[in-house]
Amino acid sequence: MQADHEATKIDVHVIHSFISERSGGNPAGVVLDADSLSETEMQSVAAHLGLSEIAFVSRAAGGAFRLDFFTPNRRIAHCGHATIAAFSRLAELGRVSEGWTSKETIDGSRRILIRDGLAYMEQTAPRYLRPDAWAKGISVGDVLRSLGLADVNLDTRTVPMVVSTGNSFLLLSVERAQTLARIVPDHDAVAAISEILDLIGYYVFTTEVATPHRDATTRMFAPRFAIPEEAATGMAAGPLACLLHDHMGIAKRQYHIEQGVLMPEPSPSLITVQLDIRDGRIRGLMVGGRAQLVQSRTVEIGPTGSLSA
Repeated sequence: MQADHEATKIDVHVIHSFISERSGGNPAGVVLDADSLSETEMQSVAAHLGLSEIAFVSRAAGGAFRLDFFTPNRRIAHCGHATIAAFSRLAELGRVSEGWTSKETIDGSRRILIRDGLAYMEQTAPRYLRPDAWAKGISVGDVLRSLGLADVNLDTRTVPMVVSTGNSFLLLSVERAQTLARIVPDHDAVAAISEILDLIGYYVFTTEVATPHRDATTRMFAPRFAIPEEAATGMAAGPLACLLHDHMGIAKRQYHIEQGVLMPEPSPSLITVQLDIRDGRIRGLMVGGRAQLVQSRTVEIGPTGSLSA
């Protein structure tokens, strides 16, 4: 056991997930062998590093891995790009092989697939809430005002919906890519609405894409979790693919979602979603992509809980 006066050294791997053409992607932190870290220490590391999410990986029963996810200000049940980052790193180190494994989280177990250098994570069948079911005093008008949009900007094929395949996001479709690019959200308003509706954040998208073989272009705003905007959100791309299939007449089994292209500082990302459709219904889905290690760094937790890089 380590003496109380000794510092704990933690190696953090910064990995870009959902990279497109070997660049871009969304940076996530990965801490391996985190079994001895407390929740307070995990949160301190996440706050110190300031990445949108960090995955802390420890051993679970039966040879599986437990993943605990933290944003700079709180724990989150699931994180797509941090999951892809963690299992890509485990595969690179030879600690998982091609084929199936699993992750354990505070929200239960999910399957993981390693195939052809990509990592895929399981998500659950979609649950949809239309505006008339939000029932918490929030209107579509409130949502539009928080984004500086009006009804005329919306794609008429669907209404804004809260969709969950593990985490809840408000999905809103605009007709034009130009509209999506010009959004400047009121982060305080977005955070307040996200708190009331218990959302991770907003996933705003358009099917007007400039890149061939893409089904939608998106932007993601999650200020409730101290994430003003991020370049790839695997836990939101899954709900989006389901919405495209079930409510927008784009019936496919595999979707390619791009994100990060229209950010003020672009970081193009590509997220692949494969739907499990049986008897005409989505029964589950796998969301995956490619990741690459960008850097590794060491932080120290002192005896008083203070951190240093």
